[in-house]
Amino acid sequence: MNKTHFDVLIIGAGLSGIGAACHLSRKNPEKTYCILEARKALGGTWDLFKYPGIRSDSDMYTFGYSFKTWDNPKSFADAPSILKYLNEAATEYKVKEHIVYNEKASSYSFSSVDNIWTVTTINGNTYTAQFLFNCSGYYRYDKGFTPKYKGLSDYTGVFVHPQQWPEDLDLTNKKVTVIGSGATAVTIVPEIAEAVDHVIMLQRSPTYVGALPNKDIVAKIIKTILPKKLAHQVIRTKNVLLDMAFFNACRRWPNTMRNYIVKKAQKILGDFPIEPHFTPNYNPWEQRFCLAPDGDLFKAIRSGKASVETEIISHFTENGIELSSGKRLISDVVISATGLNILPLGGVDIYLDNKKVNLADHFVYKGCMLSELPNIFLFVGYTNASWTLKSDLTSEYISRVLKYLDKEHLQTICPRVKEQLLPTPLLNLNSGYIHRAQNILPSQGDKAPWRVYQNYVLDYKMLRIDKINDSSAELT
Repeated sequence: MNKTHFDVLIIGAGLSGIGAACHLSRKNPEKTYCILEARKALGGTWDLFKYPGIRSDSDMYTFGYSFKTWDNPKSFADAPSILKYLNEAATEYKVKEHIVYNEKASSYSFSSVDNIWTVTTINGNTYTAQFLFNCSGYYRYDKGFTPKYKGLSDYTGVFVHPQQWPEDLDLTNKKVTVIGSGATAVTIVPEIAEAVDHVIMLQRSPTYVGALPNKDIVAKIIKTILPKKLAHQVIRTKNVLLDMAFFNACRRWPNTMRNYIVKKAQKILGDFPIEPHFTPNYNPWEQRFCLAPDGDLFKAIRSGKASVETEIISHFTENGIELSSGKRLISDVVISATGLNILPLGGVDIYLDNKKVNLADHFVYKGCMLSELPNIFLFVGYTNASWTLKSDLTSEYISRVLKYLDKEHLQTICPRVKEQLLPTPLLNLNSGYIHRAQNILPSQGDKAPWRVYQNYVLDYKMLRIDKINDSSAELT
């Protein structure tokens, strides 16, 4: 691909980037575009992570695209299945021929004179476009978050972060400790339980873990009755509504939902004590909820191959970990499933007419643009539902914007704050990785269209129905 100027530049060939390109091909086929991908393959998260059992923690009828059916019987798919799905979509909509690999963006610069974005890569190449789609995800690809463990240098076993999983790591008959209580730990523990001698999930504090069947019986029935594409839309709508109902029930009746979740877990755990290991001191959905398809985590614990310790680490020893109580966990391998480092917009430097932009000074508009920055769209998914639901809505909104601008013979859309807004944190979860990133994230306001609702129905109205030319959008 020799051309360096396009109507649209898409940064990142992961789930959002491939989806955005497919939407462009479907809805705005007259637009030229290029995808710049920092790595050597498409797939983003699903190509990067190699730890055992990596899977989606959202059901694939909502985690998949609105325009491409999910035909696998499993609701919660593993990474290879998701990569296969992404490759099929990229092939079907001829996206692959638009991807330039090994091109990591280092800066975005907008010129108000030309109404053009210039993207510079770490290779020193430049690309220009009228519109910029940032689909680079929200975390650092090169390094996950690892706490500063006291005495780690004394440990002589194998220490691993899931984000840098060694291909040759053999866990057969090993004593393994997985530090963490989030989705990664909940995935790894049952996946390795059969092979290891024993695996301990060591958590500082517990997380709500829900058991859901990995095969959706209702979806199977719907697929036998309705045509393929219609069935996909019906199942997708069903799951969106059920997820929203569950989330809102957790917020409205926290004690009732807490008891429901805990009792269901206890039933599968059998004699293993649920206190304090699966009874968090916060209400459901104040932090991200974890899923155990078919209750696999609870079954691994019940079998005796896995167990849970809920305690603070004192320090590492030569052959394992000593807890604050003095108890020692002998470990051949320690897996630090301690989360991600948030890196908004892939860590690029942004300039507006040669002046550097500080993201923390800006407000998010409609969940997909930034105040005072023209023609740049952010793809950021939900924290309480499937990522793709929001990225699909973002693409639908962009399609409407592009058509409106062309129809009115305009070149730019730029959100402007014209009223007093009360800045509030962008993300509404009380999670460690979010707290660590508060000072580098933009804010949301206290009223529409500057609120980030984390609600599919409200976003559907705002992005697919509300007019493009509202009082906060400057169109020129």
